[in-house]
Amino acid sequence: MRTVVITRPGGPDVLEVVDRPVPTPAPGEVLVRVRAAGLNRADLLQRRGGYPAPPGVPPDVPGLEFAGEVAQAADGDGTWREGDRVFGIAAGGAQAEYLSIRSGLLAPIPEGMSWTDAAAVPEAFMTAFDALVTQAELRPEERLLVHAVGSGVGVAAVQLARVIGATAYGTSRTPDKLDRAREWGMTAGLVLPGGPEPLTGWAREVTHDRGMSVVLELVGGPYVPASLAALGEKGRLLLVGLVAGRSAEIDLGAILRKRLSVQGTVLRGRSLAEKIAVTRAFTTHVVPMLADGRVRPVVDTVFPIDDVRAAHERLEANTTFGKVVLAI
Repeated sequence: MRTVVITRPGGPDVLEVVDRPVPTPAPGEVLVRVRAAGLNRADLLQRRGGYPAPPGVPPDVPGLEFAGEVAQAADGDGTWREGDRVFGIAAGGAQAEYLSIRSGLLAPIPEGMSWTDAAAVPEAFMTAFDALVTQAELRPEERLLVHAVGSGVGVAAVQLARVIGATAYGTSRTPDKLDRAREWGMTAGLVLPGGPEPLTGWAREVTHDRGMSVVLELVGGPYVPASLAALGEKGRLLLVGLVAGRSAEIDLGAILRKRLSVQGTVLRGRSLAEKIAVTRAFTTHVVPMLADGRVRPVVDTVFPIDDVRAAHERLEANTTFGKVVLAI
C-alpha cells in the first residue's frame, strides 16, 4: 500500500510516499481502505519530532482522521460490513491506503458526502462537539467565543453553536477569515494580528458587559489570561490548543470572583473506552446534522497523496480556512 512516511524530523522535505505491507487487523479491528485523510497541526508537530506516536501505532506514519470503506470487517462483530463507508479518528497511521482500527472508533458517512468532504469532518466536529456540548454544556442563548475561528475546529464550533441556538463570536489574525466565518454562523469577530490585548474590552462591548459564557481556546499562551478576562460569571474555558505557547500567567482571583471553570481536553490521550464514547456521541448527534445539512464540512484545499509536502506547506502558512485534505 502507498503510505506517507516521515523519514526523519524536519521540514516538509522529509516526507516521502513509499510502499508498505497492508496491515493485518487484530481481533476487534476493521481494515479500512482509506480514500482521503484530513491534515492536522499534530501531523506537523509529529513531522518535526515533537509529537511522538503512542505505542502500537506506526511511529513514522502520520494521520489522525480518515474517510474510507470497510475492506475487511472485524471477526464476530456485526457492526460493519465490507463496503460500508466510514470515517473516524485514529491514534496515527491514517495517511496510508489501508488502516486497521477498532470497530467502535468508526462512524457512518452520510449518504452522498464525498470522500474528501468526509475526511474533513472527524477531528474538527468530534473535538468541537465533545468540548462544547459534552463538557461545557453550551446552551441556547449563551455566548461562545472561538479563537482561531478559521480553523477546522473553529468553523465546526461556530456551526454547532448556531444549531444549539447560542451566539458565536470569533477571533483571527486576518479579517478575511472573519468575513468567511460569518457565512457559517459567526455573529461578530475581532482581528488580533499582534496579540490578545484588545480582547477584554471588545468582549465586554459585544456582550453588553455580560461576558462570554464559553471560550473555546484553540491558541493557548497569552490568549488564556485574556480569555479568562473575557468570560462572564460562571463562564467555562475549554483549553484545546497550545500553538501560541504552553505557559501563561493568569489571575486566580478572577477565577474565584467569577466562579469560572477551566477544563483541559485532548482526544488522543484518552482510553479506548472514552474514545468509543466520543465516537458514539458524534454518531448519535452530529452525523444526523451532517446528513440533513445543518452543519457541513469546510475544505480549504485537497492535495493528492503525492503532493503531501505541498499540503504541509499549505497548512504551515496559516492562511487556510477549514481543512486541508489528502486524497489517497
